[in-house]
Amino acid sequence: MKGTSPTSFAQRSTLAFYFFIFFSCLRTAECGEVPPFRARGAPPAHRPSPCCFPDGGGGPGGGGGGGPRCPWRCQPGCSPDSMVDTFYAIGLVMQLCQSISVLELLHIYVGIESSHLFPRFLQLTERIIILFVVITSQEEVQEKYVVCVLFIFWNLLDMVRYTYSMLSVIGMSYAFFTWLSQTLWMPIYPLCVLAEAFAIYQSLPYFESLGTYSTKLPFDLSIYFPYVLKIYLMMLFIGMYFTYSHLYLESILVEKYLLLDKNS
Repeated sequence: MKGTSPTSFAQRSTLAFYFFIFFSCLRTAECGEVPPFRARGAPPAHRPSPCCFPDGGGGPGGGGGGGPRCPWRCQPGCSPDSMVDTFYAIGLVMQLCQSISVLELLHIYVGIESSHLFPRFLQLTERIIILFVVITSQEEVQEKYVVCVLFIFWNLLDMVRYTYSMLSVIGMSYAFFTWLSQTLWMPIYPLCVLAEAFAIYQSLPYFESLGTYSTKLPFDLSIYFPYVLKIYLMMLFIGMYFTYSHLYLESILVEKYLLLDKNS
């Protein structure tokens, strides 16, 4: 990137990182595919659907054969409730991507990527808390439609941003990707925050009933995790205002730089 002088090894490592996240985002964006069997817990409430058939008869995937069988076989992408199974289909890949994306903070810190550390830290923290604390810990939340919507929004932003970053690392610049990376976040990022807030709202009854992460401390003190989530819900919108303001100012600076570069 301009303004930085990364070593050849750092460039290759960063480029490989961007390629991995980019193609992983392409994989996790496929949220309509229904897995033939749910790996954990009981079969979801939306089974059976018009596109699912008991194993061994009645439709595609049925038939004879020995060995263990899944209770239901579904045509991929056919079930009207396929969004419910998004987390079971791609949740592991999404967790891996979001975990590795923490390396972006290191890239910014050492100067490989020219961006501000704190706004990016807020964005990564939002995703990690929502994915690992709110969604992963509550199986009932994993079946909500908001999970698929949230994954789509995250991956839309990441595919554009990582494409722009990959091109920047190898010294290439295209006006279309520059424009897209500086404008797509304007409508999508607030929608991401709204979806994250809605996911927290839908998870509150389960945290209250199951007592997940709530604990009793010495001296008659206790941590009631739903209160922690409600406090974080308010902080989420405060962080959105700060991050949005920073990204907006950054996009204005990039636009001015492009205009100067075009006129020179």
